[in-house]
Order: sequence, then structure tokens, then C-alpha cells
Amino acid sequence: MSASAHAAERPPNVILMIADDLGYAELGCYGQKIIQTRSLDRLAAGGMRFTQAYSGNAVCAPSRCCLMTGKHPGHAWVRNNGAPNYLDDLAKKYEWEYPGQHPLPDEEVTLPEILKERGYVTAAAGKWGLGQVGNTGDPNRQGFDLFYGYYCQAHAHNHYPRFLWRNGVKEHFEGNDGKSLRGKTYAQDKFAEVALDFIRTNKDRPFFLFLPFIIPHVSIQAPDEALAAYRDKITEEPFEQRDNYARHPTPRAGYAAMVSYLDRDIGRILDLLKELGLEENTLIIFSSDNGPTHGRVGGSDSAYFNSAGPLRGLKGSLYEGGIRVPFIVRWTGKIKAGTTSDHVCAFWDVLPTVAELAGAKDPKNVDGLSFAPTLLGKGEQKSHDYLYWEFPAYGGQQAVRMGDWKAVRQNMMQPKNADPLRIELYNLKTDIGEKNDVAAEHPEIVAKAREIMRRAHVPSRLFPLAPIDGPVKPKPATKGKAKAGRD
Repeated sequence: MSASAHAAERPPNVILMIADDLGYAELGCYGQKIIQTRSLDRLAAGGMRFTQAYSGNAVCAPSRCCLMTGKHPGHAWVRNNGAPNYLDDLAKKYEWEYPGQHPLPDEEVTLPEILKERGYVTAAAGKWGLGQVGNTGDPNRQGFDLFYGYYCQAHAHNHYPRFLWRNGVKEHFEGNDGKSLRGKTYAQDKFAEVALDFIRTNKDRPFFLFLPFIIPHVSIQAPDEALAAYRDKITEEPFEQRDNYARHPTPRAGYAAMVSYLDRDIGRILDLLKELGLEENTLIIFSSDNGPTHGRVGGSDSAYFNSAGPLRGLKGSLYEGGIRVPFIVRWTGKIKAGTTSDHVCAFWDVLPTVAELAGAKDPKNVDGLSFAPTLLGKGEQKSHDYLYWEFPAYGGQQAVRMGDWKAVRQNMMQPKNADPLRIELYNLKTDIGEKNDVAAEHPEIVAKAREIMRRAHVPSRLFPLAPIDGPVKPKPATKGKAKAGRD
């Protein structure tokens, strides 16, 4: 029976969970040795674990745009973080306090919009990052019946916020000052509460629940009960407050505790599905929006946890460590339990896959390919001729994956410091760590990658990528706005 035929009986519930800055090797089922992730390991044991899945981009907002719209970074509307200073009037009207990111326009078709046409009730709880209340990117204008959480990723730098948003209305929390290590209300607890209530309320109808969690993004903050499991087991170097991130006396233990706390809540969701008899009619997808945090930002320590495993690079990089992510899919009774797939896919493939499995309208003008045949073990699985990324930040970057080949171009917006046209080439089959640049030995493959980089890039007024879009021009300083490329 085809995926569409399955969905015709009753479309499956869909739960899409995205961690924030979780590395490829930070789950037990992906080789993590320190952080305990029993629930996610259980999820993988009951479904399919992908080894060659990629995020939409190397940082938050553009990656989530690819996920929600099914478009690759050369075609997507949002291609970088950054504050939209052209929306200052709306910021004052709606009292945003935080600037938000460049909003999705009305004409973009999103995954929740497609599922709503199929009769789904939709909700999101966590960090949005694709628009603010009152503008076109407002999640309530992009297909979500309920949105709860942070609109702006700058707001989401604290896990004990002064307030969260519920469908455009602020929900204030006494005892949270929005900057301290501790508070009375932990954001993750609220996300779990909303998620569990949404599932209970809508158990008798098809639902789509998007959970873009903010763990383990810094600041490093975890409830005491979670911290206790790691405090005496990990050697520490205290982190003093800087870059607007909260100080922490035991940041490594705090980071591990955050991941395990998220894992605990995912276990609660899995248990509720079983309790309500929804396991066999719920498609669950778990992944991360990009690679692990670079350096010691906010007290994080990706080297200590071996967060990217054998991969080169971290968040902000188009090398594998910045974009190859954990990716787990479970649909009990439909996807064979305990399986592993090396199918090469990316965030823009999620929209057409979910649409097919839900029997929803065939999405148009997307770059993704459904991997439903891989999940169900039936039918012909189409493969991409290539995967393409561009990222007009961290120096300006492009990357292409063609089979086992990976081409990377760096420093495109810093031509004085490097050759912006130089392309590196790696064979991921034999060099997963991208240590040996073999471009000089394969000029014909480099030429093919260069052509793809030219062809896949659709110029963007908001996110110009030099030198493709012409000479690099310095951007004027914008008072009070977040730096583009960072979140």
C-alpha cells in the first residue's frame, strides 16, 4: 500500500521535534559517551536512524526556513540570521522588545499550511525565528493555530525568560528576570506542558505538532534536579558571564543536564502517545537545526563532549560538522524498528515527505524530494543530483554535495583575505572529516561543483552573496540590532 493510500484511511499525526545547536554525536545512539539520552535512543530503536541527514543551513533562522518551506538555501527566502530594521514601526506597535528575524512573506507556502488543507489542527511550541507577531512571518499567519514560545531567537538566549508569547499575547513569569542563572519558570517545562496538553486535546483528530525546542542553545541553564546527575561526574572550568549569556559555575555539567532534561520530556511525549493508543498513527521526526556551538560560546564545550564526532567544523560552518545532524524517524508499525539508513537527505526534504505520508496536496515550487519510500521500505526512492547550501555569513560560504563528493567554498565575502573563487573538494566516503582537499586531482568535479554553485544560487536582495552578486559592499551599522549571522 502506498503512503498516500495509508493516509487516505486516516492521516497520521505528525510530531516534528528540532533541538537547537545539538551536535551530530551528542546522542547515545550516535556515539555520545557522556550525555545520557535514553528516550531518544529508545526513539531510534523503535524507528529509523539516518547517518547522512543534513540541516537546512549552518545557523538557526535559515535552517528553519528550509524546513518549513521545502526550499534549499539558494532558493529559500531566509538565508541568514539578522534583525529586520525595516520593521521598526511594527516593533513599536506590538511592543516586541526583541527585534525578531527577517519574516517569511505571505506568499511562502509552509508545511503547516499544507497540512491544514488536509484537515490537521496545528501547533508550535518553542522558538520560531521566522517572523514576529504582527508581520507576515507571524506563525499564526503561516499555518499554526497555536503558537507558544519565543518569536525572536535573541529572546531565546535565556531559558528563564520574563515572558513567552501565546498567539500574540505575552505570558509573564514572576520570579524570572530574563538574565539570571536561575528563575521560577523554565521555558522547557512550559513547552512540554503545552505539547502534552495539545496531544490530549486533539487525540481524536489529525494533528501536527512542531516543537522547535531551544535546548541546548546557550545560555547554559538547567534545573537543579537535572544538574545533580552530572555535577560530580564532570571536571569543570567555570564560565563567567559575557556576550549576554548567563554565568555558570559548572557549565559542562549544565550543558549535559540540559540535553538530558530535553530527552526526559521527549520520553514523556512518547509515553503519552502510548497511553492514548496513538503510537501506530503518529509519525515522529527528531533532528537539530544545525551543528554544535563553536568555541566556548556561553560556556559550551563541543570539544569536551566530542559533539560533532568525526566531522569537521561546528555551527556556522558548511563543513560537515555545521550541517550534518542527528535525524530519527519513527512511525510504529510502518517504519521497521531498529533500522539505519545512509540515504542522503536535507531539511527541505521533510515537507514533501510529510505531505506524501499525510496524503496532503502535492507541494509545488519546492526543492525537496520525499524520502517516504526509504521510511516505508516500498517504492522507488529518488535521490538528489546534488544538495546545495549557501550562507552569506562567517565569511560567506557555499557547499555542494554530489554523491560522495563534497565541494566547499569559503571566505567569499572576504576577498582581501583569501581567494573567494577557490573551491575545496573532499571525498566523504574515504574522508568524512574533510581533512584532505583533492580539488587539484579532480578538476572536472570541481568544475561541475562550480557550475552548480552558480546555477543553484537565486540572487536575494536581503541576503546578497558575493562575489556572485557583485563586489562586496560594507553594510551600514544599525543601532541596537543583533549581528547578522549569530543567534
